[in-house]
Amino acid sequence: MSKRLPRRGNHQPDMFAANFADIPIRDQRDTMERPFFSLAKRPRFAPIEYRVGDVWVEVSANPKFGIATIWDADILIWASTQITEALDRGVSANRVVHFHPHHLLRSIRRPTGGEHYLRLRAALDRLTHTAVRTNIRTDGKKKAASFHWLESWTEVTDEKTGETTGMTLTLPDWLFDGILMKGGVLTIHEDYFLLTGGIERWLYRVARKHAGQQEGGWQFTMRQLHEKSGSASRLSDFAIDVRKVVEANSLPEYSAMLHKNDEGEEVIHFLKRDLLALDDPNYATPRHPRRRIARGITSKSFNFNDVAN
Repeated sequence: MSKRLPRRGNHQPDMFAANFADIPIRDQRDTMERPFFSLAKRPRFAPIEYRVGDVWVEVSANPKFGIATIWDADILIWASTQITEALDRGVSANRVVHFHPHHLLRSIRRPTGGEHYLRLRAALDRLTHTAVRTNIRTDGKKKAASFHWLESWTEVTDEKTGETTGMTLTLPDWLFDGILMKGGVLTIHEDYFLLTGGIERWLYRVARKHAGQQEGGWQFTMRQLHEKSGSASRLSDFAIDVRKVVEANSLPEYSAMLHKNDEGEEVIHFLKRDLLALDDPNYATPRHPRRRIARGITSKSFNFNDVAN
């Protein structure tokens, strides 16, 4: 769609909020495979330093808040979806996104009790105070971008009741520009928000980014994945966690398989489930484009083996 209106502006329609039950969920593709977020639920303060070839990423923690986690990144996915959907509808959007926390939490499939409002505020603080430096998306030029995942966030409460009446978040230029660029976002499966493990979530994003709809899928050695993940775990411990994900067969849309290459290295092969043989127990039919209307957002893909049994 060519509805990319002026990429910056000073106005966004009041409280525009697309309903996640009716629209595809978008993730900014540059954030999907590099080690931008902590994969652990416990606070991480050690920096993330990644360099492969000419590409490098550095992520630093604020000593009070720690590095933003891959669960915190759900907020950025939500914002990417709101901005992209607004533009697709011909509505201008800018870096400042207005929302109510109840709507955001429901959209990323989380409970909406008081405890979860506190967790949301903590996530917003980590995103605001995590410092990122990278040369990704510099078109071969010797320059780098430096930013925080959020420039700021605000909350307005009712003086009498103390209840939140609205919030805003402001995205950095690097992320906002990445959302607007051609091919800058990828649609992800709504069940991504239900994945509980950090490595599990990261593996899905890697599979979606690289395997996509490719007939042969995509393969990485365990060492390559460990390096790309930024995980603070040792390679041996990381490998154990990856094997558990493969055994659980829990990734939406994608099947993950393990084998050894000619050098004896462990390799993980990601393949779209609808590209598997029909009699493969991991096969699943493609999702219908109108599934949210026809069958509901949480409806599973059909499995011919289940039907046959």
